[in-house]
Amino acid sequence: MKLVLITGASSGVGAAAARKFVRWGAKVILVARSAEALDAVADDIGFGAIAAPCDAADPEAVAALAAQVLETHGVPDLIINCAGAGAWKSVQDTPPQEAVIMMNAPYFAAFNITHAFLPSLLARGAGQIMHINSPACVAAWPNSAGYAAARAALLGFHRALSQDLAGTGVESSHIIFGRVDTAFFADNNVQESDIPWLDKLIPRLSAEDCAEALADVALRPRPYAIFPFLLVPHIAVAMVAPRFAAWLLRF
Repeated sequence: MKLVLITGASSGVGAAAARKFVRWGAKVILVARSAEALDAVADDIGFGAIAAPCDAADPEAVAALAAQVLETHGVPDLIINCAGAGAWKSVQDTPPQEAVIMMNAPYFAAFNITHAFLPSLLARGAGQIMHINSPACVAAWPNSAGYAAARAALLGFHRALSQDLAGTGVESSHIIFGRVDTAFFADNNVQESDIPWLDKLIPRLSAEDCAEALADVALRPRPYAIFPFLLVPHIAVAMVAPRFAAWLLRF
């Protein structure tokens, strides 16, 4: 990996992934909305990390970013769509404007970044695009309307993109992580009582664990990956027996 671009790189999994790929010797373009937070991460990583503040949900801003990256650094070998946010709320507690914001990241951010760089990847005939997602994309729990819908949209995007990329040499990878110990839950005011009891059966991941997993998928590209392994049977049940899984997630 000579050139990696990561959205949502100002904290959490995105920042940890940036550190991992820089240690591998890659040049990493860090993308996020907050210039101050992004600069702090880039300064902490040091040589090889380049801060590129941008709201990935803004298609015009992303187009400008892509033009600058392509001219200055070249075509990314790997793009990691890691930007994501969103509170856990029921439909009646979610203002329509907030539902739009939750759809912006991860879905529209991933779409915009992919759309901006994809022609260059296709022209080269090589590259990999990763989409970082939540189990909510296949199994929604109570009070997660906007959150689960945005994650399901990202999964649908990966599936359609994979069809378009067949035979092109460009790969799309969809990665689901279980619960990750980051600031997400505190930032979105998620209480322990809001988390389904099934979550207690699955080991938690650190941001660094996720970075190692992303490195593994970069080395061995595949369309789907789920971490940790104990999450796999839960996802399988949700896909094979969705009504049963939905019932379990109510507790």
